Amino acid sequence: MVYLTRQEHFNAAHKLFNPKWSREQNEAVFGVCANENWHGHNYDLFVTIKGDPDTDTGFLYDVKKLSVLIRKHVIDKLDHKNLNMDVDFMKDKMCSTENLAIAIWEQLTPHLPAEVKLHCIKLYETPRIYVEYFG
Repeated sequence: MVYLTRQEHFNAAHKLFNPKWSREQNEAVFGVCANENWHGHNYDLFVTIKGDPDTDTGFLYDVKKLSVLIRKHVIDKLDHKNLNMDVDFMKDKMCSTENLAIAIWEQLTPHLPAEVKLHCIKLYETPRIYVEYFG
């Protein structure tokens, strides 16, 4: 089994705010992330796939094709967007990094060829905070 990772980058704004809670409770739980005027991050995304290398090419999967899939189904939908308002697959979800990683997995899985499997979504919100999702 071989693991191949492609790194991508996007910028996006969001707000963590539970509409069922008071403003005070939101601020107590989410702090500055509950800012009414939003806030943004420079996200780094690592998409790891796994499988066996092709006997003819030696590749697990063409990294250029993987980049195109990630860009088309994820980056183009997220980059320079408001996650709460502009991203269809985040509609009605709390826009945490954890939920975003799960949603990215769900966006990519149907578009990968049968010979490879998605292994991990690793999403950095800041240089010191990241989540990993393994499906």
